[in-house]
Amino acid sequence: MKSLTVDAAGKLEIREFPVPAYGRCQALVKLRSCGVCNGTDTKLIHRTFKNFDTYPAILGHEGVGEVVETGADVKNLKKGDLVLLPFLEQPVDGYTPGWGAYSEYAVVGDAGAYIENGMGPGTPQWSEGYLAQTVLRPDDKVDAVGAAMIITFREVLSAIRRFGFGPNESVLIFGAGPVGLCFTRFCKLLGMGAVITTDVFDDKVAEAKRMGADYAFNSRTCDVDAEVRSLFPDGVDNVVDAVGVNALLNQAMGLIKYNGKICGYGISPKLGMELDWSTAPYNWSLNFVQWPSKKEEGEAHAQIMAWINAGVLDPMDFISHTFRFEDVIDAFALVERREPGTKKIVIEF
Repeated sequence: MKSLTVDAAGKLEIREFPVPAYGRCQALVKLRSCGVCNGTDTKLIHRTFKNFDTYPAILGHEGVGEVVETGADVKNLKKGDLVLLPFLEQPVDGYTPGWGAYSEYAVVGDAGAYIENGMGPGTPQWSEGYLAQTVLRPDDKVDAVGAAMIITFREVLSAIRRFGFGPNESVLIFGAGPVGLCFTRFCKLLGMGAVITTDVFDDKVAEAKRMGADYAFNSRTCDVDAEVRSLFPDGVDNVVDAVGVNALLNQAMGLIKYNGKICGYGISPKLGMELDWSTAPYNWSLNFVQWPSKKEEGEAHAQIMAWINAGVLDPMDFISHTFRFEDVIDAFALVERREPGTKKIVIEF
């Protein structure tokens, strides 16, 4: 099979590897699509992803694939199933999975089969990732390309639940990339109060409004602090950094109300900063969710699919480009150029 690799110098290359082996509680999956993650994938390429320094690596973690073979004890997966989050679990030919879904084949686990055979949580054979490797139903209103967006959807919804956003609360979202747009849309679907989204590009500001933001501002052309304070003199309930810029955490200090929450979701390449709370109220909290729990991600699946099947959440609204796998390196060049109009990019196999 072919896979996308990156070396320690950041060079991308498509290489050939053996098709992965799978165990008796696992299934072999032929990849159908994989979403490009502007956070994880690009940070792995630039060697700024926290605690990852095992190169060369095989990239990709937002995969969607079709089951083509099953292990002897598999009961909850069958040939033809469309399943989320196939990975490569083991290093191959000196290459470390990171997490390996830009590959023509990968592996998923049948969580129920693992548990039934005494290999559940707490055993060496178990991976929490099996809890998020969810099968799409035949009547789910999404194709393989759109399904790649579900991984981001589930990560963001599980983060919102972890942050503890409440009904009617106000929220300011810094960033209108794919993640920021997900926060924007979900906060409205969940019945929160005023949603304010900012970005540095006009096209993304316009997209945030289309996703339901009550207010959207270009932070390069206006004073966001003044705009927010004019709308909410006492501050907002929640501020989200959806891009990973540490300065935004300090900016948020002067924008939250008493007992407000500052929520870091974007992963900054700089793993430290001087935190200045001189402009914050006396009581506030700082929350980070930068490594979504696979269990919580799996638990978010039902809500995401309910929204999609009801027609109030369309994955294709968040996707701007698709590339064939053989052109995947061109897709990453587009990410680096930051061209206007670029949202989620999905690779098709």
